[in-house]
Amino acid sequence: MRVSAKSDYALRALIEMSAREDGRAVSAEELGRLQDIPHGFLQAILADLRKAGIVISQRGQSGGWRLARTPDTVSVADVIRAVDGPLVSVYGLRPEAVTYNERAEVLQHVWIAARDSLREVFEQVSIAALASRELPETVTRRTASEDAWQPH
Repeated sequence: MRVSAKSDYALRALIEMSAREDGRAVSAEELGRLQDIPHGFLQAILADLRKAGIVISQRGQSGGWRLARTPDTVSVADVIRAVDGPLVSVYGLRPEAVTYNERAEVLQHVWIAARDSLREVFEQVSIAALASRELPETVTRRTASEDAWQPH
């Protein structure tokens, strides 16, 4: 699986917003500076997150961006879908929409299984968990073996 820069930047920006003790809005400039995210790219990401109902923008002197929902209700999967679309796609189609001939149709099962596996992790990890650095045990268990860290 390839994690896009868009998803990575979006998650990092949301971690910064969530980690703010006072819950005040934070400017895109400050988010970009804190996480080393290019400003123009970040603005487009924040617009996608706003369309998905994950963040809201606030105008004025103390304006900026903040979470529209509590951080424990926003999952990594929500963020990836908001900025990049489906977790798994096969040449732009969802796995269930792909058609193959009889010999290759087994591939559809592989793509659907891969999506299910990604959901198992991405839907369990919230922005709150990322901000607190306390991942669910089912996720940390997956990183416990040395083999998980190998770049096969």
